[in-house]
Amino acid sequence: MSPDQEPTTGGISMPVPEPSPWNVPNALTVLRILLVPVFVWLVLRHGGDDAGTRWWAWGVFAVAIITDRIDGDLARAKGLVTTFGKVADPIADKALTGAGFITLSMIGEIPWWITVVILARELGITLMRFWVIRHGVMPASRGGKVKTFLQALAIGLFVIPLSTLPVEWLWRGLAWVILIGALVVTIATAVDYVIKAMTLRSTSDRARMKRERKAARGR
Repeated sequence: MSPDQEPTTGGISMPVPEPSPWNVPNALTVLRILLVPVFVWLVLRHGGDDAGTRWWAWGVFAVAIITDRIDGDLARAKGLVTTFGKVADPIADKALTGAGFITLSMIGEIPWWITVVILARELGITLMRFWVIRHGVMPASRGGKVKTFLQALAIGLFVIPLSTLPVEWLWRGLAWVILIGALVVTIATAVDYVIKAMTLRSTSDRARMKRERKAARGR
């Protein structure tokens, strides 16, 4: 029997029980959520002017991002994907990146308008997923993954006290290039998701049956 095949009893297919939520991938996800307030406190300490705590904040952010990669890969490899993980993982991701952009804007590293655009996109796409949930699930696209990677990379660079680095202008320029790239991909993927959502609402089985019922009543 293959790992994903459902066991049978007397020819009747039996559902495969979901793994226990008490596992390492979910523990890493919870750790990432718990690291968010620590990260925020470190970035905002002394108004963001303390280089030492900024480096500590970068370290906490780096650990959180690493757990994001590990927990998903581990859950899929070990068959430990759970409902809790599916819900908590994107919450942890958005809490971490959202806290990063907000705190960096609070200390003047990133303009507020960029933070507002990015957070509005995240909230809008989340609400849109719920809007089309009756028609089907919208999976994360490759562009969405690139967006998340660029956002995390930009946050990581701006958290670093760049004034302490040699050739500061070069590092700051790199940080801005990546941030603008993240902003462009964020907007582009938002447009792509809107198109996919509208297509899903018009082509799903639910939409087709609704059109058939409406046609039947019109006869």
